[in-house]
Amino acid sequence: MTNITIRKFPSPAYETLSAHGLPPVLARIFAARGIENPSQLDTTFSRMASFQQLKNIRQIAVLLADAIAAKKRLLVIADYDTDGATACAVALRALRQFGAMVDYLVPNRFEYGYGLTPEIVQLAANCNPPPAILITVDNGIASVEGVAEANRLGMQVFITDHHLPGDQLPEAAVIVNPNQPGCDFPDKHIAGVGVIFYVMLALRAELRERGSFIATGKEPNLANLLDLVALGTVADVVRLEGTNRILVQQGLQRIRSGHCCAGIHALFKMAGRDFSRVTTYELGFILAPRLNAAGRLDDMSLGIECLLAEDEFRALHLASKLDELNRQRREIEAGMRDEAMSKLEGVINTLDQINAPTNNRVHPVYSLCLYDSDWHQGVVGLIASRVKDRLHRPVIVFAQGNNGEIKGSGRSIPGLHLRDALDLVTKRHPGLIVKFGGHAMAAGLTVHAQHFEQFRAVFEQVAQSLLTPVDLIQVIETDGELEERDLTLELAQYLTNQVWGQGFPEPSFNGRFRVENQRIVGEKHLKLKLRKAGTSQIYDGILFFHTERLPAEIDAVYRVQLNEYNGSTRMQLLLEHWFGSGCAQYG
Repeated sequence: MTNITIRKFPSPAYETLSAHGLPPVLARIFAARGIENPSQLDTTFSRMASFQQLKNIRQIAVLLADAIAAKKRLLVIADYDTDGATACAVALRALRQFGAMVDYLVPNRFEYGYGLTPEIVQLAANCNPPPAILITVDNGIASVEGVAEANRLGMQVFITDHHLPGDQLPEAAVIVNPNQPGCDFPDKHIAGVGVIFYVMLALRAELRERGSFIATGKEPNLANLLDLVALGTVADVVRLEGTNRILVQQGLQRIRSGHCCAGIHALFKMAGRDFSRVTTYELGFILAPRLNAAGRLDDMSLGIECLLAEDEFRALHLASKLDELNRQRREIEAGMRDEAMSKLEGVINTLDQINAPTNNRVHPVYSLCLYDSDWHQGVVGLIASRVKDRLHRPVIVFAQGNNGEIKGSGRSIPGLHLRDALDLVTKRHPGLIVKFGGHAMAAGLTVHAQHFEQFRAVFEQVAQSLLTPVDLIQVIETDGELEERDLTLELAQYLTNQVWGQGFPEPSFNGRFRVENQRIVGEKHLKLKLRKAGTSQIYDGILFFHTERLPAEIDAVYRVQLNEYNGSTRMQLLLEHWFGSGCAQYG
């Protein structure tokens, strides 16, 4: 069952925004997203939270400055997703400009798993010469054993991370994480790349105080790193509020003006996209998958090298490899998705019966756990996301690991904090999960293969204790209907240039339309001519990946977007959901 609800907005915020000159449609859109006054829409640097609010930021800046002065060798320990790759690139680019001797090491997810493990510490120790300091980016807050091993071997560990800490913090030399106890930094949802960017800001300030830039008369411009910060922030699907919105907007502006690194420029070129028109969509759904493909199928060092490339030829060569890996990833994902949905046919039929009003006496299934020994470990998270979207249940998909273990990646729905749910599993059944970590909506874990059925049963019990039947009904939120006077090219242009994403969703609208014309384009999309009910105005529309004819009248949830073709720009309606007229349920 799917309900369509209209986002509510506080009247005082709406009135304030309207009084400051925002058109009514924009005032209601922003008020529904927590904007109370126009100053909150300001994305200039002056609105950013100060780095001084991060706990231990002064300490890590001093330690890094001392290490650079002493010519100690630094080694950045990265993560194998886009946030980790961009964070690594930000750290290396900045530290090298500051004169540091620094290199990086990124774990191969298939051999070593996530984070600063004791095995990764051993690899670091075997470097020639070995580093004096390990700097984690986008990981480390859960690496209690890894930090202990580094300490034993005489290497200091500086942790920069944004993930939620566990009950025990690692005994690192210094930890910078906005979510650690006692940290007053206001923007708790900043990504890992944002944390290391702040650390580099603090380090530059420390080096400035020491007079490190006097000899050259010029200090590094860290704004040149904002393209990387924007990409990593959007890719990690963190809430785009406060500082995150500023970092992303500033990064987008730099990319649009052509001020981006050779690697990002090459990724745009391989994707056939115009960087001058980039939005958060291109960062999250065009560039990030190409980088993530390296971590999913091969080695994320390929993605990091692309982001570190200084010349266009090398960047294009690496971007081409990433593009090919992404093609392979899509093929693997498509096969696994078909297999997963085939396995779930019976479950889907059951859920459809459960969700039917006449069958609500049947006890619902609250969660889904899937495992196939032939599935690819690097793609299970994508499959979990697809199944979650289809069935609106928390989903964990497992693939074969090493030494009798299976590795799972999960995605959740509102109402169930996935990491907390896994923590509850471990408290009720100690030892059932080998290790886990993650966020509210996404998490990873490892269990022994022979314990899969037990885990599935226990996770279902936990899901039942945390969710209600109402939580299992998918709710599509919209910003209501648009009047004919508001459905304009100007609105589409304005919305296109804003920063939308997790926690600050791109506006969507609902309405009833007469389908005046429909035809298939590109062999898999439906091009539409739509007339809004009660009016004579005809609008262009598109329904992607759909070839079956629509009924004569539909209720639709749609977004307004720009469609550029043959040198002209028009507004079109991008249909996200449609229902036979009168079939949509509005809440």
